[in-house]
Amino acid sequence: MFVYKQYDQHVLDKQFNNRLHVPDFADYFSRWKLLSSETEKKLPVVKDLQYGSLQRERLDVFPSPKPHSKTLVFIHGGYWQMLDKSMFSFIANAFSSYGVTVVLITYPMAPEVSIDQIVSSSKKAIKWVYEHISLYSGDPDKIYVTGHSAGGHLAAMLMTTDWKHLKPNLPAIVVKGTCVISGLFNLAPVRLSYLNNVLKLDEESSLCNSPLNFSPINICPLVIAVGGNETTEFNDQSKALYEAWSNKGVDIEFLQLPELNHFSIIETISDKTSVLHKAVMQLMEIE
Repeated sequence: MFVYKQYDQHVLDKQFNNRLHVPDFADYFSRWKLLSSETEKKLPVVKDLQYGSLQRERLDVFPSPKPHSKTLVFIHGGYWQMLDKSMFSFIANAFSSYGVTVVLITYPMAPEVSIDQIVSSSKKAIKWVYEHISLYSGDPDKIYVTGHSAGGHLAAMLMTTDWKHLKPNLPAIVVKGTCVISGLFNLAPVRLSYLNNVLKLDEESSLCNSPLNFSPINICPLVIAVGGNETTEFNDQSKALYEAWSNKGVDIEFLQLPELNHFSIIETISDKTSVLHKAVMQLMEIE
């Protein structure tokens, strides 16, 4: 029996089981941890700044040596239930040489909190960055966001945020550019998959936390990237966001990157010769 599209339950679950499709996924995790540890020894970093009252509402800042620098915020993935910012410090190493302040955020996770709370925490993090980044050589008017997997979902949700409604003294456009990598933008099939054993989405929460169901409010250039070796559903969701938002006043670039899987794609952001790295550079208007 079909559960979603042409997928029965077994096939739908496989669409979201990235580790199944990449048997050596643990090697990626080990490499990220090693590279991140080396980065934290190499670059100045301020760790575990609290942006909210919850225990995991924390972020790390790699300050630029130059004042008033552009700021790149990275939101990690892990299906809203695992991983941590500390695994991704290696991303700071890729952009520090351009004089960019890099921020890595962590957020509370399911099942302890709901998707609604996770989205709310990501908004609080960006509000904190806007209000405090000048203390760390960043320019609050030059904030860019990228996110991978669940972090891609959260980055897209930030584009649907009415910042002035969140806090009247915030500008209408807080984020000046967004890059979503291997993101999930329709949570309806997620609710129907094995992932919901932890996420506990109901129909309402899956609808109101799906970027595809909204128009962007924070209008800024958007890069949508997905690996050619990722599952059909991940590719379909990226294509669907591109099609849905292409006529909403957003300058969008869609990148389907051949031979990259769900884990290898994030490594290419730190490869200065890669298409993805160059796309983020262009997004930030860095030559």
